[in-house]
Amino acid sequence: MTATTDGSAGAVGPRAAAASDTSDRTDRGGATLEASAAEAAERSVRHLLGRQDPEGWWKGDLETNVTMDAEDLLLRQFLGILDPETTRAAALFIRGEQREDGTWSTFYGGPGELSVTIEAYVALRLAGDLPDAPHMARAAAWIRDRGGIAAARVFTRIWLALFGWWRWEDLPELPPELIFLPSWFPLNIYDFGCWARQTIVPLTVVSAKRPVRPAPFPLDELHTDPARPNPAKRLASVASWDGFFQRVDKGLHLYRKIAPRRLRKTAMDVAARWIIERQENDGCWGGIQPPAVYSVIALHLLGYHLDHPVMRAGLESLDRFAVWREDGARMIEACQSPVWDTCLATIALADAGVRPDDPALVKAADWMLGEEIVRTGDWAVRRPGLPPGGWAFEFHNDNYPDIDDTAEVILALRRVKHPDPERLDAAVARAARWTGGMQSKNGAWGAFDADNTSPFPNRLPFCDFGEVIDPPSADVTAHVVEMLAYEGKAGHPRTRRGIEWLLAEQEPGGAWFGRWGVNYVYGTGSVVPALTAAGLPVGHPAIRRAVAWLESVQNEDGGWGEDLRSYTERQWIGHGTSTASQTAWALIALLAAGERESEAVRRGVAWLVGTQREDGSWDEPYFTGTGFPWDFSINYHLYRQVFPLTALGRYVHGEPVLHGPGGA
Repeated sequence: MTATTDGSAGAVGPRAAAASDTSDRTDRGGATLEASAAEAAERSVRHLLGRQDPEGWWKGDLETNVTMDAEDLLLRQFLGILDPETTRAAALFIRGEQREDGTWSTFYGGPGELSVTIEAYVALRLAGDLPDAPHMARAAAWIRDRGGIAAARVFTRIWLALFGWWRWEDLPELPPELIFLPSWFPLNIYDFGCWARQTIVPLTVVSAKRPVRPAPFPLDELHTDPARPNPAKRLASVASWDGFFQRVDKGLHLYRKIAPRRLRKTAMDVAARWIIERQENDGCWGGIQPPAVYSVIALHLLGYHLDHPVMRAGLESLDRFAVWREDGARMIEACQSPVWDTCLATIALADAGVRPDDPALVKAADWMLGEEIVRTGDWAVRRPGLPPGGWAFEFHNDNYPDIDDTAEVILALRRVKHPDPERLDAAVARAARWTGGMQSKNGAWGAFDADNTSPFPNRLPFCDFGEVIDPPSADVTAHVVEMLAYEGKAGHPRTRRGIEWLLAEQEPGGAWFGRWGVNYVYGTGSVVPALTAAGLPVGHPAIRRAVAWLESVQNEDGGWGEDLRSYTERQWIGHGTSTASQTAWALIALLAAGERESEAVRRGVAWLVGTQREDGSWDEPYFTGTGFPWDFSINYHLYRQVFPLTALGRYVHGEPVLHGPGGA
């Protein structure tokens, strides 16, 4: 019996019930399971090929939570460019995501979250929803019961401070002089993960300027006591890290009063240059919505008019994060994932039997080759002299190629017989060299930087939301090890160190933690294929423990699922409603471990076959992607298509065949 999203036992909702109805079937129309799986894979191939862009790429929607939409409206209000159509469409989407108790959550089926609910409420007030409307009154009452605005995260209170709904004096100080700290000094900007770095630099300008636009309405209803909106709190013990940094923050507030004006102005000018130098050709910053928003605000405060080319390009880029739905609602993507989606789609199609020289795969390879990044970025601060070569996640993000995408793109390219093999081989060689050079001292790999493991950034009072550093993770390290193994480098010292690190990171129960996907199912689904590709026998104790764990958490309906609450509550580890992507991850691991004929694999394949739609797709409202564990969750809309196809393809055709060094 598996736990449900409300903590009870058994299946959850109509999808689980439907899946349960198919759990005892091994076929469709009396065919064998293998034949049914082959038919399902063929349907999925047709569906996925039909979604390829004429230029060769794939991209699914990247769904997060309504803070993206709320902050987009607040930005436009701050800049004076909020228009009725955008407001109406955003409000339609935000209202549609509200839960029955009046709250908003960070993931499908999740509990209400205070900061998200506050931001959604304020956005709807901007759209004209009145405080005494039933849906607004429920939200406000819930917010007050949870401590009101004073209990919200720092980023939410920064947005409110922009309109005078919160005092800047009551926020942690973030001095722009931070930009001057050398890379060896604690808490320099390169101690932060790239996503945090791109956000913090512009926010130092905002913090220094402390702008306040006229508030269009009061928000007294969101305070527990409007007369005392920010009740005093006791400082933590001076002997604790929290207490130490709280007192550092008090010192920075005092420094603000005496900071030399020329030094502060110079710091803000340097920050502005840093921001502008990192603007991409499409006008965005890092292909991510939050840094783009704060960069636009910072530059505007420094005198850049909205018609300045940098500002105009930035605002136009933000419009490209909008997904307009058929009902007229407008959803904002936090990021866009074409490189990631394209390499995963290529892998899925190739493993499902599509010819390696098929025009669709060649076109995808051409597009990926055109996206290769051959210039240095911020990663070179920690790895000076390392020649560039790799891929980012987004359409445009030359400053921040990432190790995970690069490893998977190589694995995808090696599945394609390209008409210009020398071009492909050269790109792969550059990327494999760069990826190897980004190995951290402990033998593992992070996502964007090497050795981004400082213990201090996460302790700052300012950093109370999500991960702000980029330490190595099991899933990224596994993808690199798998890539290096297929490149014929299974015995290379770098690969062996990565394998040793992975073996040491295995949980006592047999699973691996999932940093960038939910959660232990993702981590285990990433590591097992990497270890077997690198030469570990399927009888290795680590592989057998992983198999036993996956079998132990398989749902009664034959699928696998893991709720996001597994990041904070151990009883949820490996438990949740069955989903197509998580079932596929478990199957990919079990197949790599030699378990093709096992009952667990047969039941899992039957679940995928039985839950497939007639058009070859799968439905998956659940969030199985991770931005920050627990704090920021993602529903990659293409995950539900590419991973099930990969699993079915490997079940029908066996382990993948790659072309080039280490391959066929």
